[in-house]
Amino acid sequence: MRDLPRQLTVEQLAGLFSGRTRFVERLAQEDDPLGRARSIARTLSEDEQAEALAAHPRIGERSPEQHGDDPAVLAELAELNRAYEDRFGFRFVVFVNRRSRAEILPVLRERLAHTREQELETGLDDLVAIAQDRWRQS
Repeated sequence: MRDLPRQLTVEQLAGLFSGRTRFVERLAQEDDPLGRARSIARTLSEDEQAEALAAHPRIGERSPEQHGDDPAVLAELAELNRAYEDRFGFRFVVFVNRRSRAEILPVLRERLAHTREQELETGLDDLVAIAQDRWRQS
């Protein structure tokens, strides 16, 4: 398990955050980018926050952290993802933390009841947790 780094390149951060976004570019300018990521995420515009979330794969799509291929679960995840994106205007992001896709279904259902502001904050917090976990596991 690796400690959080003091400095990372844009390319390294893009790998951890699933894409090169304005958020990633800002983080690359920071000392301790993964340690400061949550506070920096809160300074982003809503467009920049949504862009950061959009870079992450949808729950149910291919990802090294996700597992479980039950067709009924995948179909429900696709339906709930659509409902979430229609409601909030950005992608649902959750720190899977080695849970199966089936275990994420109730989380997604529950989060559909939140406000847009709650979901931006929760999604970005989880996005940072995913990046930190990817770094530690690499």
